[in-house]
Amino acid sequence: MEKVVVLVDVQNIYYTTKQSYHCHFDYNKFWAKATLNRTVTKAIAYAIDRGDEKQRQFQNILRAIGFEVKLKPFIQRVDGTAKGEWDVGIALDAMEYANDADVVVLASGDGDFDLLVDKIRNDLNTTVEVYGVPKFTSTSLINSASTYIPINEGLLLGTSRK
Repeated sequence: MEKVVVLVDVQNIYYTTKQSYHCHFDYNKFWAKATLNRTVTKAIAYAIDRGDEKQRQFQNILRAIGFEVKLKPFIQRVDGTAKGEWDVGIALDAMEYANDADVVVLASGDGDFDLLVDKIRNDLNTTVEVYGVPKFTSTSLINSASTYIPINEGLLLGTSRK
């Protein structure tokens, strides 16, 4: 069986799914699809911690599915903007764990990851599957991926199509 590493940019997936479909991403359906007939060597969901109970419940759901949950504190700047992204952490983990995988699954539409995906594919000769919301996934990221899987109705909560 193929060995797979699954990395999820939770904030990116949350906001792009919500904005595009007005509903939530179904992590159980995603897990089933991304790991089918594969051995999971590492699965990490990268999230921002605002410290509220609903978020803690969501994080526990992710853990129950099989994800390690890595958290960064939510930072509200004086000017009203917010900070809380995991790009560097995701990139470091991807490079560390890709060596032991046949496939890296990245759930994010962030174009900043195109160089990372290119490096994993070319330098490590590892397949990279990118899951992202079509309307909000960078063309450069799609082009860098071995395979692009659009997040659509089959991967959303409350829908039954596959």
